[in-house]
Amino acid sequence: MNQSVNTALWAFTGRYVNAWQEQQASLPQTEAYLGLASPCIVQETQNVILWKPIQRAVFGDFSSIEKAIGFCLHDDIKCFYSGLYCADMKGMLNEEHLELIQVWNEEDWLRLQENILGHLMMQKRLKQNPTVFIASTPDDQDVICICNLTGKVLKERIGTDERHVLSPDLLCFLLKLTPVV
Repeated sequence: MNQSVNTALWAFTGRYVNAWQEQQASLPQTEAYLGLASPCIVQETQNVILWKPIQRAVFGDFSSIEKAIGFCLHDDIKCFYSGLYCADMKGMLNEEHLELIQVWNEEDWLRLQENILGHLMMQKRLKQNPTVFIASTPDDQDVICICNLTGKVLKERIGTDERHVLSPDLLCFLLKLTPVV
């Protein structure tokens, strides 16, 4: 497990929580997970959940995906998704608005693995280099992903070969990412 990436992700979540507290005088809030249990819920009302990131007791295991696709996932991908429970977090890198995809609970972890496997299988059929998404963008056709071969963070147009490098690696990406409330 890449401890530097793990530390950088925790640092970003800390900056995100601080931004919420400074701008809204509150912990981060979401409506997306109403009614869904999570260890990171601090308070739930009828309209909103207040949450904070929580370290997972046991890191998530990607061996079933790796077995199904026949290759190992880049360590940065595994580190990004397997260490904490957290709601999705908005951010900006340069002029690029995005929302980091995170794992809310164990059911979400299983769904995430299915989505990653589906994404990788689609890329295999299209004979594309494998990538794994880590963030969504305002344009539903674009995702932010990690190239499984190089570890570079890319903006990728789904189903095409259109890819643009945003960062040489996940560590640099997370260190430069600015929280958006």
